[in-house]
Amino acid sequence: MRRPTDILKEWKNHLNESQFLGKVGGGFRLIGMQTVYAALLMFFAYKRTDTPTWAKRIILGALAYLLAPVDLLPDLSPFFGFTDDLGVLLFGLVSIAAYINKDIREKARAQLGQWFGTIDMEQLSAVDRHL
Repeated sequence: MRRPTDILKEWKNHLNESQFLGKVGGGFRLIGMQTVYAALLMFFAYKRTDTPTWAKRIILGALAYLLAPVDLLPDLSPFFGFTDDLGVLLFGLVSIAAYINKDIREKARAQLGQWFGTIDMEQLSAVDRHL
């Protein structure tokens, strides 16, 4: 049986900017603005050099759950499919909130603007309130 740390090491090797943004960006309309914003906050926090290893492990776990093909609620379910993914991301965000700064928020919002065009600040504020 593989250890969780081995699985996280594998995910770390596959978590580069173009692959992650391509996967999340490819289905962004399906998973919704809040989920995409939460994922982007975690991704850009992961890229920070001053984010500690323990926080990066939380980020890897949460993003792996988002990108995994199998999870608690099937992602193909209308309306509810990504509810569990958002919950896992928000739990991870709360855990690493000290490493989400203004720069991280600006990068995430800029990427959202590229994908969505118009950004609903009310939806983003709902995520930011958890931090």
